[in-house]
Amino acid sequence: MKILVIGEKCIDRFVYGICNRICPEAPVPVFKPMNSTENGGMAENVFNNVLSLGVECDIITNKNIIEKIRYVDSRSHQMMMRLDKNDFVETEDKYLHVNSRLKGYDAIIISDYGKGFLTEGDIELISKDADCCVFLQTNKIMGEWCVGVDFIKINEYEYKDAKYSLDNLKRNGHNINLIVTLGEKGCRYNGKYFKIKNRIEVRDLSGAGDTFLAGLVVKYISCGDIIKSISYAQECATKVVQKLGVSVI
Repeated sequence: MKILVIGEKCIDRFVYGICNRICPEAPVPVFKPMNSTENGGMAENVFNNVLSLGVECDIITNKNIIEKIRYVDSRSHQMMMRLDKNDFVETEDKYLHVNSRLKGYDAIIISDYGKGFLTEGDIELISKDADCCVFLQTNKIMGEWCVGVDFIKINEYEYKDAKYSLDNLKRNGHNINLIVTLGEKGCRYNGKYFKIKNRIEVRDLSGAGDTFLAGLVVKYISCGDIIKSISYAQECATKVVQKLGVSVI
């Protein structure tokens, strides 16, 4: 099996420290950093999760460096602030550089974080040119451009923003295979709810959606059953949320 991931990558950096007092100059906490970790995030986290599940994978992604820096209290594990740097991709990578590289895969994952790497037109062309199943996660508002995608994975917040557009697509006769993740409540697909079977200790939700998507696609291309694939994806996601930071399965 072989999968292609297309989308924006970033560096996820977690800075852990302690906070014992409030700043005298302003009503903000004083944070003392103690240690930090970093790893590939966004599309690169999807890519790394696919690899960790034992499947060969390629990635087409941005060249510039996007950073997400999270400052986390070591004792409570509460995030105190997130700092995003270089949070946009210049249009140096156009679809013309991508479309000749879509062949020879069992699935394509479009991991679109809306940073400018892929336009709606790019995603539409990828879904038309691909000769395999295409999965999409995106924070763009749905439109006619996404009807060629086989499965779309979004979270509940993104679903609420896109609901009006999705209803319009349905009224126009388009069938959208939509998987909506609901955090600790599980996910929803085709009117059915998939609850998390066992109670778990959630330590960090960062990157859980990427792990869910990677597990979903890996399982689907091996069995062709989306229901079994959703259950497997949830198992993968429940493991990483019990770890600190952005983790792979």
